Amino acid sequence: MSKPYRRPLTVALTAALGMLVLAPIVHAGPQSQTMSKQEERARRRAELGKDPQKAAEAKPALYPNATRQSPEAKASPKLMKHLQELQARYEKDDWAGVISKAEELAAMPAANAYEKSFAYSMAGNAAANMDDQAKAGEFFAKAVDANGMENDGHFSTMYNLAIIQFGNEKYADSLKTTDRFLAESKSDKPEHLAFRAGVLANLDRHDEAAAIYKDLVAKNPDDKRLLMNAVAALQNGDKFDEANVLLESAYKRGMLTEKRELRALYIGYMNAQRWDDAKKVIDDGVAKGILQKDADLARDYQILAQNAYMDDKIPQAIELYKLAAPLAADGEAYLNLAKVLDYADRKAEAKAAAKQALEKGVKKPEEANRILAR
Repeated sequence: MSKPYRRPLTVALTAALGMLVLAPIVHAGPQSQTMSKQEERARRRAELGKDPQKAAEAKPALYPNATRQSPEAKASPKLMKHLQELQARYEKDDWAGVISKAEELAAMPAANAYEKSFAYSMAGNAAANMDDQAKAGEFFAKAVDANGMENDGHFSTMYNLAIIQFGNEKYADSLKTTDRFLAESKSDKPEHLAFRAGVLANLDRHDEAAAIYKDLVAKNPDDKRLLMNAVAALQNGDKFDEANVLLESAYKRGMLTEKRELRALYIGYMNAQRWDDAKKVIDDGVAKGILQKDADLARDYQILAQNAYMDDKIPQAIELYKLAAPLAADGEAYLNLAKVLDYADRKAEAKAAAKQALEKGVKKPEEANRILAR
């Protein structure tokens, strides 16, 4: 007896494959500025005290290899009172007052390069705290241009400018500032290099971004954030096999502990048509409670089911559709299950699945009704 006509499933396999590309992971910049607010305040309080050099001696330089000759950070006695008033407003979180005083101070004819840089950097931080990122960028740029702060303050401000430009989606400007920062500060800190990679990724320069991330991952193999950004850059550059290698290595070391991380791996396997490997990862994720039984999992089960169906692995397709159908938001998975059961000549089960499909709702109820009418 020949096999019954194989009815097409509701969603074609080729169409489903178009959904398999992992959504890009956001290439975020650093979560904090180079110096914390507390450190920044402490440094500036010391600068405005009796011994400005004390702050520099208290802790190692942030940028010991900088090519820039650090100027002597000195405030003139004539404007010391104004600087201290500016600092006092900053201490009180009086951001509008900080900006007003900073602009007043920087406009004074007697203000030197250090005082202008100091004032503008304070104004930049105040504007950022007021969530006026455009104004913060303007002030940070002025602080850098004034070129009066010691290296720690100068390069921290330059880096903040790059972050602000990134946040304002001025990626070309951010890259230019970042490249200057790296060239002059000679920083090789992972967070600074990763930030540059993130900017490149947002400029769609994925190969360059991936190269930086891969190098950082090789040097920092336990840094999961670097790993996932490397994966995103590789995937966005259509280098899925390389992304899979990184993810597979991390998976074997137990690093993939979140839903999006496991999905990155098994969707990568799906793109590579490694269906059995994908299912193993899904099963492991469900067993460990990392993957929840939700609509996302339903969709992924359906993709695996469609592949099994097309490969004539009918029992496996039925099993997978049975897993997907109760989780799906509509009845399409039940309808596909009904079609596969009907193809396998399991008529009673096919009718039961068709009835459930209609109860949950499908785009083409007539297909379910045809199965019920047999």
